[in-house]
Amino acid sequence: MDLTRTEVAARRRGAAARFGLLAAPVVFFAVFFAYPVAAIVARGLKTDGAWHFGRIGEVLAQSDVRHVLWFTTWQALVSTALTLLVALPGAYVFARFDFPGKQVLRAVVTVPFVLPTVVVGTAFLAMVGRGGLLDELWGVRLDTTVWAILLAHVFFNYAVVVRTVGGLWAQLDPRQEEAARMLGASQLKAWRQVTLPALGPAVAAAALMVFLFTFTSFGVVQILGGPTFSTLEVEIYRQTSEIFDLSTAAVLTLIQFAAVGAILAVHAWTVRRRETALRLVDASVTARRPRGVGQWTLLGGVLLTIAALLVLPLAVLVQRSLDAPGLGYYRALTSEDGGVFLVPPIEAIGNSLSYAVAATLIAVLIGGLAAVALTRRDAGRLVRGFDALLMLPLGVSAVTVGFGFLISLDEPPLDLRSSWILVPLAQALVGVPFVVRTMLPVLRAVDVRLREAASVLGASPWRVWREVDLPMVRRALLIAAGFAFAVSLGEFGATVFIARPDRPTLPVAVARLLGRPGDLNYGQAMALSTILMVVCAVALLVLERLRTDRTGEF
Repeated sequence: MDLTRTEVAARRRGAAARFGLLAAPVVFFAVFFAYPVAAIVARGLKTDGAWHFGRIGEVLAQSDVRHVLWFTTWQALVSTALTLLVALPGAYVFARFDFPGKQVLRAVVTVPFVLPTVVVGTAFLAMVGRGGLLDELWGVRLDTTVWAILLAHVFFNYAVVVRTVGGLWAQLDPRQEEAARMLGASQLKAWRQVTLPALGPAVAAAALMVFLFTFTSFGVVQILGGPTFSTLEVEIYRQTSEIFDLSTAAVLTLIQFAAVGAILAVHAWTVRRRETALRLVDASVTARRPRGVGQWTLLGGVLLTIAALLVLPLAVLVQRSLDAPGLGYYRALTSEDGGVFLVPPIEAIGNSLSYAVAATLIAVLIGGLAAVALTRRDAGRLVRGFDALLMLPLGVSAVTVGFGFLISLDEPPLDLRSSWILVPLAQALVGVPFVVRTMLPVLRAVDVRLREAASVLGASPWRVWREVDLPMVRRALLIAAGFAFAVSLGEFGATVFIARPDRPTLPVAVARLLGRPGDLNYGQAMALSTILMVVCAVALLVLERLRTDRTGEF
């Protein structure tokens, strides 16, 4: 009887702890995601108190909508496959090789991911469009073609694969693969049967994030696709801002929401089937200098890919920002023109940094609590289902979320339209999934027997986390914080609706300058983009040093 009571009490404590950890994430997503999205959908499909769901069939019957759905799915699948093909060798190089300038190069690789989509689209247009770099050198133009869109998507998402997969790959004990080879397995067979299954959850997570970002692609498709190509996100923006047809926009939002939900359900099922106990070691002991012709060739190929695919577009941005003599575009940022901005454009830098710091703190807190709850052994099916729901902000139109903030958070006690916290809250919605997806593979790899042993010795749950889990996941936590900070700096879709005119962010300032005619405005946009690129590179380089110097024992 005593044993039964003990078991019952333990289960109750476990349930209480689990739901206590999930309380903040559930409230956060319910108030700042589900409620705004539901509000915008209701505004579009509800008339005189009655729902008009027949509108869904009417929209789907349109041939142009079906074409948009087909192209959105097709280009996302191809973009994801190309990104994995190009970036997985880079993930291996950063995980297993040690070479001069590695930390700087890792920061450079991440910078494209945080640049506003409108800037990257313009940079690629300058490279592949009329009068661009390829046109001048070889007479080749790729603008308004699907190849320009696919290349730009690989440019954006290369860092997602390198940091998500490489982060776990660097912690895998290479002796497991070496043991398989000693037992007679070939190098390919040992990698396929030992390393690849261990990397499965991280690869699946990276592929999911890439697919969601390309599925909801906006700025790149709008600039490089021209009138020929349109994704759901572009069509939602057009219906909302240009045609003012909230009914059609609401239907497209529901379609996108349903598609993303189905994808996440399949992904959650796949990841659970692949979960396995991993042996993790300190990442610093797994990296070594390349040996042999094959490894040096692989390193050279990865460096060449980074130079051609990632560095060259960034160089175009810098070159365009320096076209005016005497740093004229940069000096113009300090003046107040009284047109688009109420303050000098240079103030967008401080605004973006302060917003990004606040958004990172929120994302790490909410995402960290959710990740810990999802890795508990007593987590039920409902809790595990919340894992997939956490990814929905990456797949739902940012335009819908931003517009939903305006029409839903406008009454007490949630009248936040004039509050500075509204922007970090919107940015944190995008950062939380990165925190969860980055931390989950490592948290799930921690041997549960270590936690049980600490509990048997009398350690409280908080001390178990501090003494057992935290040293193991500190590196992943820093990576997650870096991702949250980076995506907050570059978030544009929702922020453009809610950023105050006197406190613009860098992406909003760049977009507004690009939307104005004249070389001066275009040059200022390139100058602000270059500053954003440098800020991100410095921040990510500092993160790399902190992670290398202060990572705990594994």
